[in-house]
Amino acid sequence: MWFTYLLVFYHSVLGFQNTNAGVLLLVGQIADGICTPLIGYESDRTPGCGNYGKRKTWHLVGTLSVLVSFAFIFNQCLGCGPLTPQWASLTFFIPFIIVFQFGWAATQISHLSLIPELVTCEHAQVELTAYRYAFTVIANITVYAVAYLLFHVQAGEDGDPRSDELGPVDIPVFRNLALIVLGIGALFSLLFHLGIKEKSSGAAGEAGGEEGRNRLEEEEEEEEGERRPLLPSPGTSSSLLQWKCWLQQPSFYQVALLYMSTRLIVNLSQTYISMYLINTLGLPKKFIATIPLVMYLSGFLSSFIMKPVSKLIGKSPTYFLGLLLIMAFSYWVLLEGQMGQQVYGAAVLLGAGSATILVISLSMTAELIGGQTQSGAFVYGAMSFTDKVANGIAVMIIQTLHPCHTVLCCPACVWFYHNIMVIVTGGVAVVAALALCTILIWPIRIRPRGLPEDATIIN
Repeated sequence: MWFTYLLVFYHSVLGFQNTNAGVLLLVGQIADGICTPLIGYESDRTPGCGNYGKRKTWHLVGTLSVLVSFAFIFNQCLGCGPLTPQWASLTFFIPFIIVFQFGWAATQISHLSLIPELVTCEHAQVELTAYRYAFTVIANITVYAVAYLLFHVQAGEDGDPRSDELGPVDIPVFRNLALIVLGIGALFSLLFHLGIKEKSSGAAGEAGGEEGRNRLEEEEEEEEGERRPLLPSPGTSSSLLQWKCWLQQPSFYQVALLYMSTRLIVNLSQTYISMYLINTLGLPKKFIATIPLVMYLSGFLSSFIMKPVSKLIGKSPTYFLGLLLIMAFSYWVLLEGQMGQQVYGAAVLLGAGSATILVISLSMTAELIGGQTQSGAFVYGAMSFTDKVANGIAVMIIQTLHPCHTVLCCPACVWFYHNIMVIVTGGVAVVAALALCTILIWPIRIRPRGLPEDATIIN
């Protein structure tokens, strides 16, 4: 919801200028980029509280931060009116966006860093990451389904042909959508904290409790060959890789580049798909709910076949298949200036491709971490830092280059969003392909050079 509706809400609904709407997204991305590695570092150091482990502790902090801030972001600022200057509205929204991005970073990093602690098998990590993405897709499907219902109800009440156009009348729709999302999120966060058992001990490689660890090991042993180590282990020492050592690992930067490129494709396409639908294709506003819904449905279905495909051909070829789907979408958009209803087919390609590359890039990050779970949150935080800063800068550059400086879209912006959709998918996919080539040439592994003399690589 954040990436899909932020620019639409502030530009088309509240009437912010393009650059001001871009500033809000840039501030959020910079705040997220700064908070993410710091939270990752602190999450690795936090001892936990009683039976509440360090990952769940940070997840709780993040959840509370999101609950107190998100509703204010998708609403008109308190006390603002038609004559309120935009700088005053920006001053109101920025603190809530910063708190929200801090909470988002805390929940995401703590949740991701649980994966390599719960399972050590490579294919099990891919499976767990795919399940995580599948439920993320279910959450997004819920958001867009509710958005469609809210737009449909509003259109039925208004009975005005102009109701297909976005404007200030849609403020209650986005406010109600944000409140519904918060309610559902709070419920499932509660279920997560009640259902997941995490030991507060900082021992590396421990899963959530000895019984759960033994059960996972038994399940992994059922498949022959699946319990091979992710990383070479030259010794049996219990020395662990600290965060400074990651900065000396070439594979760390390889995975970071791949993850950043992946997130640029996924996030920027989500950010500008709504503007493309409304301003370039001239579709009714209900399409900003139905097209993302189709994207996530196709991504949801593709997430279930990722484990067998990646197990059959490997993670890198599976990632490349996802890139081919992204490039097919880009080529389709490039050739069809006014595709009309064909946009549903293009949305299927983009959704399936985005889901594939995102899940595989996350599983490659888990492979990089391997048994070094004591600093896993820092690695996820550093990866996320690159993508947040890159996304924020990219959005600000795009908003600055926008040919129109008012709420109304001039003829020049019709082709502007068309070109943006081609560049942020096909263009960035080429960069991702180059990053993938470096991993094929130099596979992901922890190299001994640059490590302290007493440090030993373990799995």
